[in-house]
Amino acid sequence: MGPRDALLAGFARQLGHPSGRAGQAVVGLLNKVNRTEVSGAVDALEIRPGETALDLGFGGGLGLDLLLRATAGGTVHGAEISETALAKARRRFPKNLAAGRLVLHQAGMAELPLDDGTVDAALTVNTVYFIPDLTPAFAEVARVLARGGRFVVGLGDPEMMRKMPFTSHGFRLRPPEEVTKALSDAGFELRRHDRLGSGPQASHLLVAGR
Repeated sequence: MGPRDALLAGFARQLGHPSGRAGQAVVGLLNKVNRTEVSGAVDALEIRPGETALDLGFGGGLGLDLLLRATAGGTVHGAEISETALAKARRRFPKNLAAGRLVLHQAGMAELPLDDGTVDAALTVNTVYFIPDLTPAFAEVARVLARGGRFVVGLGDPEMMRKMPFTSHGFRLRPPEEVTKALSDAGFELRRHDRLGSGPQASHLLVAGR
């Protein structure tokens, strides 16, 4: 592997699991590059004040911030495998953590430390590239969602993402149809398939419910 490929592979690993000093920079970058998708996902959840929400793989923490505002007195859970991202969230939201409005978990999507049926709305943005088997991960989300709960999955268009040089290093570029099937196999019903942006490169938002 040449120097360029080594650099790209390292960046790809950091996107999947930020760590160390490089991870701190990547965590800050995630809020910028994912802003449109995260904001769109929160809007699509149509959260009501007092509800309990969950951000899976929250990265830079933008989704946590938006969910705290949207739930207005409810509870927000954040699940993240990266200790670097968790540490940043602890520094950013100390008052919400102390008040119990925000609860952080070092956990992946397939193993959530939450009771059955305790979450009203959940989202995950640009994480499906790093999950080996989507169906059991989505089934775990279905387990913690209350009846009538909503789940939004945001992902980039695979054709657009193939043009990014780092995605050839470990990314699983899944078409929306594959993600939709995994949602169905996990017990979700697809309610909407929205596009964010214009043209064939627009991102996808899959809005599902139980």
